[in-house]
Amino acid sequence: MLGNKIIVVMPAYNADKTLLRTYDELPHEYIDDIVLVDDASNDNTVQTALSLGITTIVHGNNKGYGANQKTCYETALNLSADVIIMLHPDYQYSPRLVTAMASMVISGHYDIVLGSRILGGGALTGGMPIYKYISNRLLTAFQNIMTGAKLSEYHTGFRAYRSSLLKTIPLKNNSDSFVFDNEILIQSIYFKYNIGEISCPTNYFNDASSISFINSIKYGFGVLITTIKYMLQKYNIYKFNIFERQ
Repeated sequence: MLGNKIIVVMPAYNADKTLLRTYDELPHEYIDDIVLVDDASNDNTVQTALSLGITTIVHGNNKGYGANQKTCYETALNLSADVIIMLHPDYQYSPRLVTAMASMVISGHYDIVLGSRILGGGALTGGMPIYKYISNRLLTAFQNIMTGAKLSEYHTGFRAYRSSLLKTIPLKNNSDSFVFDNEILIQSIYFKYNIGEISCPTNYFNDASSISFINSIKYGFGVLITTIKYMLQKYNIYKFNIFERQ
C-alpha cells in the first residue's frame, strides 16, 4: 500500500474455531504478510494457520499474552514491516478495518491507530459484558485524567503501529501478561507519539476468546500500577525501565 510493507500479526491461543473466519475477511490485496504466534494452544490453531499459508511461530509453552506480542512484533520487524497491525484471531474485531487503520498510519498523522469499541457506542449491543464495559469506562477516565490524553479506550486489542515506534519503545521491559497492551499505550503517551482512533464494531460470542474475571481484576490493578509508574516517571520522582527509550 503506497510503497509500505503491511504485516498483520495475530497473537493466538486456542483460536482454531475463529481463525478461518478472521482470515477470510482480511483485505489480502493490501497485506504483504500475516504472522501468527501460537502460545501453546490445546486445539488445532497451528494446523489451521499452516493450511492457510500463514507464517506461523509456536511457543513451546504458554508464555502469556504480552510475551506472545513481543514475538509477533520482533518477527514482523525482522520481515521489514513498515506498518504492523495487531489483530486477535478470535473474530472479536472486524478484519475489514485493517486497510483503514493502515492508511491512517501511512498518512503520517498517526504513529498508532486504535480500533475503538467505544467510539461507535455499540460495545454493549456487540455483547460486551456489562462489568467489562463499566471497568473499561472507569479505567479509561482515570488514565485520561492522569495522562492528559483524550482516548475513548485504552483496552482494545486491535491496533496499527508504525514500525519506528515499535523499534523505539522498550517492549522487552514490558509485562508478559495482559497489561502489556496498556503499558505500550502509556509508553506511547510518555514518548509523545500521535495516537488515532477509529470506531470498530465488536463481537462477543462463545468461541471468542475472553479474559477471565480473575484476570480482568489483575489487569485492572496492572493498569493502575502502570499509570502510577507513568506519573512518578513524568515528575522525576522515580525512574522505570519501561520508559527507557531503545
